[in-house]
Amino acid sequence: MWEGKMGGKNSSLGKSENSQISEPAGDCSSREFAPCQAMSVPGILGSLLQEEEKFSSCLARLDALILKPLLQAEPNDPKEKENFQLLVLLNDRFQALWNFTEENSRILRGSESGCIQDFYILWKGDLFLSLSIQYFVTFANFVVVQGFERAAGNKSEAWKRHKAVLKEFLRDFSSERSLAPALHSELLKPFREHGQSCLRLLRQLREQLQEGPERDAAGAVEREFGKLESFVSQVLDEAARTKELWNSLGCKFTDVLRVPERRLLEDSRNLPIASGGSRSERLLLFDDVLVLIQGNSFQSFDLKLVWVDENCGEKLAPGSHGLRVTTPEETFVLSTKDPQTKAVWRWKLEQAVRQALNGKRDFPLWGGSGDGAEAPSRRFFSYGFRRDGRLRGATYEGEWLEGKPHGKGTLKWSDGRNHVGDFRDGREHGFGIRLVPRRSEDRYDCYKCHWQQGRMSGYGICEYGDGQVYKGYFKDDKRHGFGILENSSAQNPFKYTGHWEKDKKSGYGVWEDKERGERYLGMWWDDRRHGDGIVVTHSGLCYQRRFQADKMVGSGILFLEDGSVYEGNFTEDLTFVGKGRLSLADGSGQATPQLGLKEFPVEKRWAGIFQQFQEFLHSGCKEETEEFFTGFNIQTGKELRKSREFLCGQGGAEELSWRNGNFPEELGREPEALRRFLEKALRCPRHPLGKLLRALGSAFQASYSGPGSSRLLLGMAQAEVQLYARKIWEFARAFLRLPSDDADPRGSGPVLPLILSRFYPELSVLYLLQHQRQDELYSRGIQQLGQFPDSQLLEFLGVHKHLWPLQDPIPSRSQDFRCFRAATERLQRLLTTVDPKEKLEFLCGACRALAAPGSRLPMDELLPLLLFTVARARIQHLGAELHLIRDFMDPSQQGGMSDFLLTALESCYEHIQRIRIHPKENSHSS
Repeated sequence: MWEGKMGGKNSSLGKSENSQISEPAGDCSSREFAPCQAMSVPGILGSLLQEEEKFSSCLARLDALILKPLLQAEPNDPKEKENFQLLVLLNDRFQALWNFTEENSRILRGSESGCIQDFYILWKGDLFLSLSIQYFVTFANFVVVQGFERAAGNKSEAWKRHKAVLKEFLRDFSSERSLAPALHSELLKPFREHGQSCLRLLRQLREQLQEGPERDAAGAVEREFGKLESFVSQVLDEAARTKELWNSLGCKFTDVLRVPERRLLEDSRNLPIASGGSRSERLLLFDDVLVLIQGNSFQSFDLKLVWVDENCGEKLAPGSHGLRVTTPEETFVLSTKDPQTKAVWRWKLEQAVRQALNGKRDFPLWGGSGDGAEAPSRRFFSYGFRRDGRLRGATYEGEWLEGKPHGKGTLKWSDGRNHVGDFRDGREHGFGIRLVPRRSEDRYDCYKCHWQQGRMSGYGICEYGDGQVYKGYFKDDKRHGFGILENSSAQNPFKYTGHWEKDKKSGYGVWEDKERGERYLGMWWDDRRHGDGIVVTHSGLCYQRRFQADKMVGSGILFLEDGSVYEGNFTEDLTFVGKGRLSLADGSGQATPQLGLKEFPVEKRWAGIFQQFQEFLHSGCKEETEEFFTGFNIQTGKELRKSREFLCGQGGAEELSWRNGNFPEELGREPEALRRFLEKALRCPRHPLGKLLRALGSAFQASYSGPGSSRLLLGMAQAEVQLYARKIWEFARAFLRLPSDDADPRGSGPVLPLILSRFYPELSVLYLLQHQRQDELYSRGIQQLGQFPDSQLLEFLGVHKHLWPLQDPIPSRSQDFRCFRAATERLQRLLTTVDPKEKLEFLCGACRALAAPGSRLPMDELLPLLLFTVARARIQHLGAELHLIRDFMDPSQQGGMSDFLLTALESCYEHIQRIRIHPKENSHSS
C-alpha cells in the first residue's frame, strides 16, 4: 500500500560522478517496444538484464545533467526553500530506485542457472513497487508546487553555466518557457517506460512457467505492476488538476490551502453540488480536507472528522437530492439536481474520509481493498473547538461518533480545566475525572464522579484544593443527596455525614467538630443547624435542644458528667439561665433515658442512602445505572480511578451473579443456601448489597463511634441496625424475586446476624457505657467469689452435695471436675462471636455440660451450677453482652429453651451484683 504523505529522508544514495555514458541521451526517452514474442526463461533473463542496464545508464545521465546541477543551485529566497527541499527528497527517491536497478543488474549478470530464483525483481517486487510509488508521489508533489517552473527560472550562476549542456540533452529546449516541460518529461517518461518494460517481461515469464507456486508468484507480481501504471496515471492527473486549481484561485486562498501533498479530488464546478441551496458557493474535496468557499472566505473541515449521511433529514426543494455532512462544530446539507451526482459525491466523500483515517491512499487510487467500503462511524482523533459555546477554546482527544465526542476521551480547556472520562453525544456522561484550578492558588479541585449530560449527577469524590474531601452524591453539578465532607487539616478539622440539597447541608446529618471536641446529630437547613438536635461532647456532656439558623432556641435537656439532669434554658457555654429543674444523680442505676427516638424517626434519618438504592431497583437493576446509584461505599480515590468494569462490579473471583434475577432456584427453598448467598453478597465490596452495607456502616460509624459516643444514643443505634436489616432484606427479596415472609415478625429474615458484625464495634461500646454501673458491681462480685476454693464456692453458692465434683469420680455420681471445665470453656466463647444465635448456642452447650448425659436438672439445681460456672468463667462486661443478646436475638427463639437459659444467665448476673461477702466468710475462705 502507498503511504500517501512521505517524510523527507536523505538517503545519501548518489552514484559516482565518473559514471560512463555509453548511449546517446535521447535513446532513454524514445525507446519503442516490439510486440511480445515467446522467449525462454534464460532469454527473458537476458532481456531483463539489458533493460536494467539501459535504465541504469539513463539514470546516470539524468543524475549528472539535471539533478546535480539543480541541487547545486540552492536558492537564497526563503520562499523557494520549500521547493528545494522537495527537490532534495525527489533526488533521494531517484537514488533509491537507481540503487535497486544496480542491484538487480548485478544479480542478473551473476546468474548461471537461468532459473526463476534469479529474478530479483520478482521476489523483491514489493520493494520495487514501493520505491516507484514513493518516487511518483514526490514527483507529483513537485508538480503541484510548480517546482519545474521555478527550477527552470532559477537565476543562480551554477544553473546558468549548465544550460549549454542541457541544450544538447533536451532536444526540444529552446527557451526558459520550454525548459520546465522538458525537465518534467525527462524525469517522468523513462520511469514509466521502464515500468511498462518490466510488466511486459513479467508477462512473458508467467507464460513460460508451468502451473504451480512459481507461476502464481509471477502472476501476483505482474498484477501489482499492472496496477502501478493505473496508479501513476491517477497520481499525475490529480497533480495536474490540483496545480490548475492553485493557478485559478486567488493568492488569499492558495497561500493558506496549498500544501505539496494535498490533492484535489473533486470540484463542485466540475461536478455540481451546492451547500444550503446557494449556488454561489464552491465545494472543494481534497484528500485530507473538505473546503467550502463562500465569497472571500472559506471553511476547512478535516476529513478525519467528517461524517456523511445519505439521509439529510431536512426538506429540500423539489427535484433536489441531499447529503448531510456533519463536523464537530457544524452540520450542513449538500444538494444536487440528480441522484447520480449525489451518489458520486457520496462515494468520493466516503472513500476520501476512509483513506484519510487510514493515513494512506488506496493502491491504485479509488480501488484495491478499500473499494466500496464506508468510513467507520466511530473514530479516535484530537480537535480544538473554536466557535462560541461551552467548549470554545477546549481541545478534545478521544473517541468520536457522528461529529460528537462519544466514548472515552480527554477534554482540556484553555483556563486549565481538564476532564478525562466517558462522553456521550458530545457531553460528559458516565464516569469521569475533572481537574479545576482554584483562583489565586496553585491548586486544583479534583472531581471523580459520575456525569449526566455534561453535569455531575450521581456518586462522586471531590478532593478540594484546600484539603477538604467530599464523598457522596451530586445533582446538576451540586452536592445533593447523601454525602460525607471531611477536613483533615490541622486548621479547623471537621467531618459532616448527612444529606445535602443544592450544595448545602439540609436534612438529617452528623457534624463532628474535632477542634471543639463535640458532635452534633440532628437537622440542618441552608447549611446551618436548624430543628431538633443532640450535641455530645468528648468530655461526656450531652444535651438536646432546638436550633434555628445555628442558634439554640427554647428550653432543652442537659445531661451532666455525674449523671445529673437539667431541664430548662441554658447558653451555648452550658450556663443555666432562667427557670429550670436540676435532678441530681442518686446512684440507683435506674434506666437511662434515650434521646432522639421521637425527634428523628429512624425511617427518615438516612433516607438519601435508601432512596438511591430504591431508584436503582426501579430502573430494573440495569448495569449502566448500578455504579451510578451504588458507588458511594468506595472508600478511597484510588479505587475510583480504576476501570468502569471494576466500579460496575464486573470480573474478579468474588463476583456474584445478581443481574436479571438469574439465581439458583434452591435459594428460595433452602434457608442455608440463601444464608450463604447473602453472606457472600454482603461481604463482597462489588456486589450492590455489599456496597449498600458499607455505606450504612459509614453513616453508623460517624454517628456513634469515637470519643463522642454516649449511652444516651443507644436506643437510636439499636433502631438503626434493626432498620438496616429490614431494608437490606427488602432489597434482597427484590433482587432474588422472593415472596414476602409473613412468619417473620421482625421483617429482617436471615440478614440481621449477617450484618451485626459491621456495627458491633460501635454497638458494644454503647452497651458498655449503658451498663457500666451494673458491670462494675458484677466485676466486684466476681472478684470476691474468686477468692473461694472450688469446694467452698460450691458450698457458698448452695450447690447440692450430690452434684459436687470429686477428684476420683465414682461411677454412680453424676459430676466430676471435667464437666465444670467444659462448661466454663463453652461459656467463655460468648465473646468469640457477634451473632446472638451463636452466643445462645454456646450458653446451651455450657448448660448441657453441667448435667449428666440424658438427664435434665431442675432450675433449683441448675441455677447454682450455672452461677458457679459464671464465677469461674470471669466474662468481662457480661451485662453488656446479655442485653445485646436480648435486644437482637431471633424472635423464633423467644419462649424456647434458649430464652429460658438466657433468663437463667441473667439471674446469675443480677445475683452476682448483689453478693456481699462478710469478713467472717473471707477469713474462713482464707
